[in-house]
Amino acid sequence: MRIDLEQGGYLLLNKPYEWSSFQATKKVQFILKKHFNTKKIKIGHAGTLDPLATGLLILCVGRYTKRIEEFQAKEKEYTGVFTLGGTTASYDKEKPIDATYPTEHITKESILQAAESFLGEQMQTPPIFSAIKVGGVRAYSKARDGKEIEIKQRKISISEFEITDVQMPEVAFRIKCSKGTYIRSIARDFGERLQSGAYLSSLCRTKIGEHSIDEALSIDQITELYPPQSPLQS
Repeated sequence: MRIDLEQGGYLLLNKPYEWSSFQATKKVQFILKKHFNTKKIKIGHAGTLDPLATGLLILCVGRYTKRIEEFQAKEKEYTGVFTLGGTTASYDKEKPIDATYPTEHITKESILQAAESFLGEQMQTPPIFSAIKVGGVRAYSKARDGKEIEIKQRKISISEFEITDVQMPEVAFRIKCSKGTYIRSIARDFGERLQSGAYLSSLCRTKIGEHSIDEALSIDQITELYPPQSPLQS
């Protein structure tokens, strides 16, 4: 949808790989400031994506920032790949492999059974390398300083968990889940349920509620849609 400064609105962004959600949001804010020739535009994102993830990021502008929690509460869909046989401190490729495990005993049947075991409501422990606040400080800040962190479990729900391909040691998947679900934690737990290890090697958020990645724009497309205006045109 087009953004109107008076009414606000939202944009569907396909977040680039290795960009933080904050960086992507600030970049779009800069584009909109240039387009509308204004120094101030209120903007926020509904649901953080890790830098190593790509996919759908909903950016709320102006009055629509009041709807951020509404968007965040919607069910999410992700596709990605788990790599079996190893673990990392961050549960993804941000940190190096810190331990290796056997995978010879793992079969396609056991992989399918492990996926099925995740369906429904359950308690999940988020990664220590996450944006969750512990004692008022982001968990990842404490983790990077080497401090011990205790993160409380939270209730999540997984409605769909499909294994889309198995090319050992890589397992491709599609997951539909509730707000607050960490796919990196699912990767870690998935490895444990297979009596091995696993980490998240790629991730793309494909849906948030009724919105799909197919509708999302790249940074370049948003720039083309909202070209900079000169002061004379404002």
